[in-house]
Amino acid sequence: MRYFIRSVKYFVQLMVILALIIAVLVLAKIVPGDISKIFVNGYDSLWQIALLMAAFAAIYPRFGYARRQAVVPGSDEEALPVLDSVMRAHGYEKEQRTDGKLCYRKKAVGDRLTRLWEDRITASRCVTGYELEGIGRDVIRILNALRDREQ
Repeated sequence: MRYFIRSVKYFVQLMVILALIIAVLVLAKIVPGDISKIFVNGYDSLWQIALLMAAFAAIYPRFGYARRQAVVPGSDEEALPVLDSVMRAHGYEKEQRTDGKLCYRKKAVGDRLTRLWEDRITASRCVTGYELEGIGRDVIRILNALRDREQ
């Protein structure tokens, strides 16, 4: 279900960006204001573009979100402060949860908006440290920061 929700959010985001680009081009009088003159296939192009965007949106969550293991040596008392400080340094704050999971959310509303409120990084304890799950680029940044902190 999470995959489907992310796909729908990404589809809406792509369509809004496309509409804004077309609006700017029309307002700047770079292209005519009539859809049938902007696109080769006229109004048929709209459903073709929507279908293409839907395909991108269906694929994106598979590649845009990641689950990786971070090596954080030590017991929970030693490892948790390290993880907390790295997450704070990257603009995350700990989310209060009742289910026992470690979850972090972006502090800045702008960051949350650009990530379509899919900004949560979940950390689960594993043998070597923590398993992080969230937006791929953010997870990789956190992993690199944790790795650099050890050295």
